[in-house]
Amino acid sequence: MRGADSVTAAGAEGPNVARVYDYFLGGAHNFPADREAAAQVEQAWPQIRDTARVNRLFLGEAVRHLAGEVGIRQFLDIGSGMPTMGNVHEVAQQLAPDAQVVYVDSDPVAVAHSQILLAPNPQTVAIEADLLRPDEILDHPQVSRLLERGRPVALLLVAVLHFFPDDTDPRHLVAQLRDALPAGSHLVVTHATGDGQSPQVTEAAEVYRRTTAPFQLRDRTEVLSFFDDCTLVDPGLVQLPGWEQDRRRGRSTTVEGRLPVYAGVGRVR
Repeated sequence: MRGADSVTAAGAEGPNVARVYDYFLGGAHNFPADREAAAQVEQAWPQIRDTARVNRLFLGEAVRHLAGEVGIRQFLDIGSGMPTMGNVHEVAQQLAPDAQVVYVDSDPVAVAHSQILLAPNPQTVAIEADLLRPDEILDHPQVSRLLERGRPVALLLVAVLHFFPDDTDPRHLVAQLRDALPAGSHLVVTHATGDGQSPQVTEAAEVYRRTTAPFQLRDRTEVLSFFDDCTLVDPGLVQLPGWEQDRRRGRSTTVEGRLPVYAGVGRVR
């Protein structure tokens, strides 16, 4: 683990998507370059703060459902970003103190901050690895140590897949991870979309491309393809907010007022 001085030095290199997201959530783990990029995104897309906040709320709702109602005790959060409010381990371990959580991110600064936060918690760990190399994640010693093979896992890919353009074949990357999960596991995905939105969302995507990652909006059919070989939990794949209310109704009631992000939870077959 690196010290605070090296973390600060690394963060001064330029805007980073994890820290820009942290800024939109009201976090403190961001730097001037991140805030400048965030301001440009917000100018193009005034809804971005609400979108980030609602996305984070969904993460908590999904984790509560999986830990509380489904009984999942192992969570693999890929693209976890900076630690902020409502982290997966906080939500899961409140309901199930024996829950184990592995955070994965390719940004060394985000991982370093997470490791500092998680040091007192033996049931959580943060590792540096890249979704572009699924085997690197699945075979990582810390993953093998903390997550027991053969027991169901919640694979969380929240607000990350839109940073993987088509030429990286994200469907195949997700399939590699999904196919390695035992029966009873669940996949959780949120993904930015332009469906039903103004051109502002596309303009904001262009700003994101000037940070540390590309940004690709996808329509409902494209996002749904990440759930191949999964049975979607009611209400299926819906635009946020409202997943929790829709889930309890067993259906999606309306798209009016929905934000440009799809969310879904699927049970691995």
